[in-house]
Amino acid sequence: MNLAAVEAPLLVLLLLAAALRWPLAGARLLVEMTVVQNASSIGAFCLDGSLPAYHLDRGFGAGAGNWLLQFEGGGWCNDVKSCLERANSRRGSTRLMNKWEDFSGILSNNASLNPDFYNWNRVKLRYCDGASFGGNALFDDGTSLLYFKGQKIWESIILELLPKGLGTARKALLSGCSAGGLATFLHCENFSKYLPRNASVKCLSDAGFFLDLRDIGLNHTMRNFYRDLVALQGMQQNLNEDCTAASYFPELCIFPQYSLKYITTPFFVLNSAYDVFQFHHGLVPPSADLRGHWNHCKLNPAECSEQQIQVLQGLRISMLSALRLFYEYSSRGGMFINSCFAHCQSESQDTWFGEDSPTIDDKTIAEAVGDWYFSRRNTKEIDCAYPCDSTCHNIIP
Repeated sequence: MNLAAVEAPLLVLLLLAAALRWPLAGARLLVEMTVVQNASSIGAFCLDGSLPAYHLDRGFGAGAGNWLLQFEGGGWCNDVKSCLERANSRRGSTRLMNKWEDFSGILSNNASLNPDFYNWNRVKLRYCDGASFGGNALFDDGTSLLYFKGQKIWESIILELLPKGLGTARKALLSGCSAGGLATFLHCENFSKYLPRNASVKCLSDAGFFLDLRDIGLNHTMRNFYRDLVALQGMQQNLNEDCTAASYFPELCIFPQYSLKYITTPFFVLNSAYDVFQFHHGLVPPSADLRGHWNHCKLNPAECSEQQIQVLQGLRISMLSALRLFYEYSSRGGMFINSCFAHCQSESQDTWFGEDSPTIDDKTIAEAVGDWYFSRRNTKEIDCAYPCDSTCHNIIP
């Protein structure tokens, strides 16, 4: 075999792919971090004082004028101790983060893996404030200094992206997973104000519909956690103004079930009815299960007792109840509420768009989101109750 004869066309293909931005099958897309050098001018800092950052993979072809922004997730810190620990980790400092990010799922540049958004400008906003990009405060006791500047981080990245093309976007989608999904609820209305009036601007929250519910000990574990978070990081000023004005407890507007009705920008709610994070930390937190009766059930839903399954069905009912008005009356809203034990399904290729991806009515998550964004058809999908869905992966970390 003449290796030169084989290598020459391969080299041409590689050069052509690079020139035309063709993604090669099976290739991982690693995108380098960009630090916002001017962020300090508006007081935007991560918990430890480092500068905010993002990853941008440029769009091409017909998608060159469209933008998808994805908030990174990663929990929260609601007291000084946990925030100090976070500040010394990759969750609170861009100095300690990986400088390259793997873009997959909704961030993929491969048409066969991400058919509707593959050629858009795709951005991942790195998460380093511990409050879903929503705080605006400073902690300084003379010994320790913490920057609670999530709102400023959001603003600094947007201001950097506007002259790079975001300011003239024809289509835009703001998305996020987990704590980043919550950030989508917090910033959706604000995002649309930065973009041209004739742009198609929509928002997607993945695993960010955190519920205000009692745990199995009848305590408000999540409510108390979020109240401390809002107070510590100065978030209330950045919650939805219409929601806080109408509420006796304005800090509770951090919960999407209370703020969603005030969001006028078209919104898509992607969530598992048995969201693993809410199951493990909201419904059955360690503080409510000191003897570990739920340990086996948490690791494998097949190990849950009949009584435990009934409690989990209550979690599903609570989520569907909180979304009922949105489901019935939001003419421009979309939903995909499946019955998989999962948390975050848009960034993983397996769950976003693959041969064995979870489906509802034979529709993958990617297809449902695409149909909704491009108004191909109304998309409000609600799965039957566990364990009926055989397409679920039931990924429990």
